[in-house]
Amino acid sequence: MNEESWRPTGWMFRKKRPPNDDAYFETMCRVIFQAGLNWNVIEKKWPNFRKAFHDFSIDNVSKFGNSDIEHLMGNEGIVRNRAKIEAVVQNAARIKDIKKRFGSFQSYLDSLDKSSNYASVIEELSKQFKSLGPSSASLFLYAVGENVKHSEM
Repeated sequence: MNEESWRPTGWMFRKKRPPNDDAYFETMCRVIFQAGLNWNVIEKKWPNFRKAFHDFSIDNVSKFGNSDIEHLMGNEGIVRNRAKIEAVVQNAARIKDIKKRFGSFQSYLDSLDKSSNYASVIEELSKQFKSLGPSSASLFLYAVGENVKHSEM
């Protein structure tokens, strides 16, 4: 299947980059929660995710503690997978650190080697972020408008 015969879903930034770091973070979270689940389930629940995770504000989510995680585990409006919820909180803190070092998440992505269809970027993202394995990292890069070849993902 090639990109011409497959249409990305509306939440993907295929023709442009996300407008800010929170949008990158939201896209990463969506890819993480999507893994192993039906796309329609996540699509229907996404407004609840946005509310539960404070519109994916990196600053807010990075401050979540154990009581916040327990509260989210009781939220029937989202997918209550503890490992994924904890990954989102930890990834918010990681992105916050990256922003301090690079100025923005986009600057961080721009600093990485994108040759060989992003192989080293995928490896780097998989090391840096919880619950973002090679397949999820590839989908994330594709979703944020990077030039990952869809047919090779």
